[in-house]
Amino acid sequence: MTAARSGPAFSVHDIPFSTHGSWFGISPVLAEKTYAEDLHLVSHQNGMHAVLRLVPLDPATGERAETRVEATPGLLSWTATDGRIDLAYESPDTVRIHGTGLRFGINAVAPALTPFSGTYFYRDPVDGAYVFTSYETGCRYRITVLSGTVAELSGSEALGVGDRGLTIAANADGTWGVAVEELDSARQPYRASTVFGEVVEAARRSFTEFADTVAPWRSDDTPAAELAAYVVWSATVRPAGLVTRPGVLMSKHWMDKVWSWDHCFNALALAPGSPALAWDQFQLPFDHQDESGALPDSVAHSEVLYNFVKPPIHGWAFGHLRTRLTEPLDPAQLAQAYDRLTRWTDFWLTARRAPGTALPHYQHGNDSGWDNATTFDPGRLAVTADLTATLILQLDELARLAGELGFADDARRRTETADGLQVALLDELWDGERFLSRPAHCGAPVPSASLLDLMPIVLGDRLPAKVRDRLAERIETHLTAFGLATEHPASPHYESDGYWRGPIWAPATVLVEDGLRRAGHDRLADEISARFRALCETSGFAENFDALTGRGLRDRAYTWTASSYLLLARDHHHRHADTRG
Repeated sequence: MTAARSGPAFSVHDIPFSTHGSWFGISPVLAEKTYAEDLHLVSHQNGMHAVLRLVPLDPATGERAETRVEATPGLLSWTATDGRIDLAYESPDTVRIHGTGLRFGINAVAPALTPFSGTYFYRDPVDGAYVFTSYETGCRYRITVLSGTVAELSGSEALGVGDRGLTIAANADGTWGVAVEELDSARQPYRASTVFGEVVEAARRSFTEFADTVAPWRSDDTPAAELAAYVVWSATVRPAGLVTRPGVLMSKHWMDKVWSWDHCFNALALAPGSPALAWDQFQLPFDHQDESGALPDSVAHSEVLYNFVKPPIHGWAFGHLRTRLTEPLDPAQLAQAYDRLTRWTDFWLTARRAPGTALPHYQHGNDSGWDNATTFDPGRLAVTADLTATLILQLDELARLAGELGFADDARRRTETADGLQVALLDELWDGERFLSRPAHCGAPVPSASLLDLMPIVLGDRLPAKVRDRLAERIETHLTAFGLATEHPASPHYESDGYWRGPIWAPATVLVEDGLRRAGHDRLADEISARFRALCETSGFAENFDALTGRGLRDRAYTWTASSYLLLARDHHHRHADTRG
């Protein structure tokens, strides 16, 4: 079939083919650094699991056909010289597949079925559908043949080791069609209510409507905006398991969780066009806030982890969220946010301040989000300047909220606490040239070449002019042709693919850019924004990037990177429009 273009083309080796709300995608990526020759149905329920292998087959030989894979947001295609297979989402849990001139193999990935693992396969006598039931995901995958025939069947009702699956062949007219559903235990037999072309058009329209809401300002000057919108749209899942709200996963590759600072950047990008989804992103980790006030490290379909936390950037994020929302939050939302942010702030002021000390500490680099930054080399339990800076911003936001809600005493107390922390921060960790860090147990403050030590720029004009100006000078030395290196490139500890020991990261970029603007350093902020936007337009939306070459690293479909591009591109567009106006 010939389908209308349904958005930007992309490589499924970098970005999974999926849809808004779905818990599975179609991808050759089976795990970190693990790529298959064929595309697979990969589910993210109970973790990341490749369940079904999808293989185009030569009808004459039965062997794997050589095809070219093409993807746009609404349509995935395998094309060969003498045939074509198209796949589109009919709903978040159902894909329709249509073929011409090629056969199609759908097979269980797991080779063995045990009492506790693998995939059981059978034909359902109720409706004649073919069903794979997966121990790993806890779900069933039902294949309903809509047209065509089953040319081969293997492993039905089999135990132990063996192939399990079916091969679809064409009718006399040379075409075939199937529906593949991810479901729990049972549902009514599948009946096609639309033809395949209508499914494709509906999928195309669904994405376009989303892109139009979150990036209505996109133009030739923001060439990556539509693909960034797709990354966010396709990584969104419906509520299920421990994910209490519609949630944007960090990726539908192996980073298939919501971490408790990543979600803030997704919320901010969504706020102007999709305020309800933005609010859900901000609140999702708070739904799992524990009795101490701590947020979890991460939330996934079947797992919430509390062994680490993430930095308290939530006050900063909430303040920006309110300015980006098209409608003001109602009193109930403000009260809920105040309660949750209060408990989160008090966690840092109690559980993470040693007796007799003014400044809070991290227990590990993971708590900061900068897991292996060199700031933590002298001591994993560390008092760092970035932590106090973001906590001050959170206290400032709480003070504003308290004033709006009529809690005058709380507002005054929060402001006094913030001011006291800033005095202690400058007294204890500023040496006149830079911020230092020190081990939480004991030890003298020490410098590092990490950008993390410069993150107090987030305080903007709250800092004394000499401090913010010196920070800006040092930040500029981290700026490569592609963006902000998280470890100074001249440092002996710099690593090109060293996670937080060199590569460029989206959240650091956004936080620094925003702080510089509030500190009066617009020129440098403009340059940082421009270089990061150009980096995404060239190298996509990777988890992080080589600071010296711009090459995308690690997970290549990371939503906070896409959201950060949308944030910076939107703000640049509006600044430029204001200037022209």
